[in-house]
Amino acid sequence: MKASITTWKDEVNWLGRRFLRQWDLQIMVIPAIVLIVIFAYIPMWGVLMAFQDYNPAKGFLGSKWVGLKHFRMFFEAPEFWLIMRNTVVISLLKLLVAFPAPIVLALMLNEVRHAAFKRIVQTISYLPHFISWVIVSGFVISMLSVDNGSLNMLLQTTGLMKEPVNWLSIPEYFWTILIATGTWKEIGFGAIVYLAAIAGVDPHMYESAAIDGAGRLRQLFSITLPSITPVIVIFLILSVSQILNAGFEEILLLTNQGMNVALRPVSEIIDTYVYRVGIENYRYSYATAAGFFKGIVSVGLLVIANWIARRLGSSSLW
Repeated sequence: MKASITTWKDEVNWLGRRFLRQWDLQIMVIPAIVLIVIFAYIPMWGVLMAFQDYNPAKGFLGSKWVGLKHFRMFFEAPEFWLIMRNTVVISLLKLLVAFPAPIVLALMLNEVRHAAFKRIVQTISYLPHFISWVIVSGFVISMLSVDNGSLNMLLQTTGLMKEPVNWLSIPEYFWTILIATGTWKEIGFGAIVYLAAIAGVDPHMYESAAIDGAGRLRQLFSITLPSITPVIVIFLILSVSQILNAGFEEILLLTNQGMNVALRPVSEIIDTYVYRVGIENYRYSYATAAGFFKGIVSVGLLVIANWIARRLGSSSLW
């Protein structure tokens, strides 16, 4: 017992000395830790609502405990399979289209030798990331509108279409519009990480490959891609864990706060369903149960994806 106490004290002393040596760096980290505690850990107390018939007047301690009642109600809801289908399909489409897009852009920019042109393309491509979804959705709605929408005007002017089309009222087009908009908004910012990874590749490897007669395409597949594979795998693991996060903000805004009923069969996902049924109708416990279910599945997917990556010998989060 004494040895374990001594070891514990030594560990505390070692951490204290290390903190004092790095006091300036540790102080810089403290605000981020405080924000995480306030906005990530303290709100976890609200998960209790999923197991209660929560009454704001009675609070957590006074509300009636009902066990898994709200989880059963969510699973048995008529819309359950519809919102699960939309959530998974939209997320998979993003994984298939939006995930590789920044990688392709980074590889293409890496082959550009004109520095000024490369900087211009980078700047133009990552600027949309800093534009809020409110502005982006307004831009998309305006561009696709029936009255003076630029897309309709272009198609009519070129003779490809006689009458204007209300693109955002046709369910068959919604997924394409959503994925294309999200990819356009984030492709440039996502490419920055991969460009940084490519910049860390030893240039002597390219010189040796060129001496051996390898062309640019061969160098791309034999040197560049294998070198940035660990970064790609890490981001892929994180993307898999977000399968049930299909994009609350963009879907809500593109569907006019969920009021576009014509798009609901293809746009209703877990997050919008929770907002519409749980929050707007004051069903707090039901909304918490649905959100808690999504969180559990996300953690499970993260663990599984990380385990698969580790078994395959690739980089992993832990």
